[in-house]
Amino acid sequence: MDNNAKEKMEYEISRIEKLMGDAKPLLDLCKHKKPDFIEITAAAQVLHSFYNGVENISVLFLKNIHEKIPQDMGWHKTLFESIFGENSKNIVLIRRDLKPQLQKYMYFRHFIRHSYSSELNWDEMETLVQNLEETWGKIKSDFELFIESS
Repeated sequence: MDNNAKEKMEYEISRIEKLMGDAKPLLDLCKHKKPDFIEITAAAQVLHSFYNGVENISVLFLKNIHEKIPQDMGWHKTLFESIFGENSKNIVLIRRDLKPQLQKYMYFRHFIRHSYSSELNWDEMETLVQNLEETWGKIKSDFELFIESS
């Protein structure tokens, strides 16, 4: 991996780290009480931003391995599959056992892009919010491992 690609990936990781730090009070609050409408809306934005960051790093990953960036209508799903080794080089960015967990964040990202805040349901979001920090820790570890080994 050239230094430019490495710096870009590290920058995106730092952006997600900042998000996680800034959102920590909200995430902690959501672990101790059912959030109100404003808190649910804010938590939804955090989940959306988190997954966008993962996608940004995924695009950088594909560029680094000289893989075509998907442009089709289902490009989010194609991009998602590629980071688990479904690319022409079978290179894995994120360990496959995290796929079901991360897929839930991808589905939520799609939902939030096409809905109104009044349609958010805490029961459907709660697990995503509760597991966000742990999920990020695992994914971040895989990103850093990829950067170090490239």
